[in-house]
Amino acid sequence: MSKATPVTRKLDELGIEHTLHVHESPLRSLEQAATERGLQNNQIVRSLLFRLEDRSFILVLVAGPAKVDWSRLRNFLGVRRLTTAEDEEVLAVTGFSPGAVSPIGLKQPLRILADAMMCDQEVLSIGAGIRNAGVILRSKDLFEAIEAEIVELVVSGS
Repeated sequence: MSKATPVTRKLDELGIEHTLHVHESPLRSLEQAATERGLQNNQIVRSLLFRLEDRSFILVLVAGPAKVDWSRLRNFLGVRRLTTAEDEEVLAVTGFSPGAVSPIGLKQPLRILADAMMCDQEVLSIGAGIRNAGVILRSKDLFEAIEAEIVELVVSGS
């Protein structure tokens, strides 16, 4: 199925090779997304929006089922409090619905942190800007397309 999304249009604009995978049925898990895209769990990137105590936002990219180490994230950012953004905030800030967020094609510039474990993968899949879909691309191309700070953000052993 060939369907353009805000993400694929931006990647086309940048001349970055990618594949859009639209799932035939609604996604219910990260494992399902990975299997249907022909990838491993740790190649699926989750884009998580956090609200900081000053009401600013930051996008955190984490591969696979790994859990963000909140203490590590707070310490890195130098804040005492942060929360996950509410669904309405996700749409307003990123321009994407929850479950479809991508670090490419954001509605407004955001500071982006990417967990260092993502660098271990040659190929990654990110949100496509529409639900039940993902964009598959080389990790080096992803990092060339976005300005991300590479940081160790996940709980040890994840």
